[in-house]
Amino acid sequence: MSAASSEYQRAYRETIGNFATGVTVVTANGPDGPAGMTTNAVSSLSLEPLLLLVCFNLGSRTLDVVRGSRRFAVNVLRAEDVELAAVFASKRVGREKFASVTHTETHGVPVLDTALAWIACELRELLPGGDHAIGIGEVIGMGRASEGDPLVWFRGRYTTIVT
Repeated sequence: MSAASSEYQRAYRETIGNFATGVTVVTANGPDGPAGMTTNAVSSLSLEPLLLLVCFNLGSRTLDVVRGSRRFAVNVLRAEDVELAAVFASKRVGREKFASVTHTETHGVPVLDTALAWIACELRELLPGGDHAIGIGEVIGMGRASEGDPLVWFRGRYTTIVT
């Protein structure tokens, strides 16, 4: 990578960082147990049918688990879940990540008990997207807490909005 493109990437990260996003943990079940990763690259895609988009780094172990299981859940984190976000952003293996959080199995995927909201999906498609794979999931289940504030990523740090 050239210095110019490296500077351009840095400038892009700083610019796109002004777009506040929710913080989620994407989870799936694999042959070695549950896997998960922190991401803010999540978006509603369609209402008919109900589709959700998640971007996976190509080197992500969670991507491999989702490829195999064909299912995943998006767990929306609460404002107080900064440490949990850091655990799932780490390179720890799945069983170590899940040691710090309780979860239940719903629709064949791990759902974090403390999630502000969750959406379970059946993987429909994985598309190429540069250094990521774009996962399109069809919604097969969902749930939400009655109260709480979301964890938000803005300008390279965690914050929240108060509702």
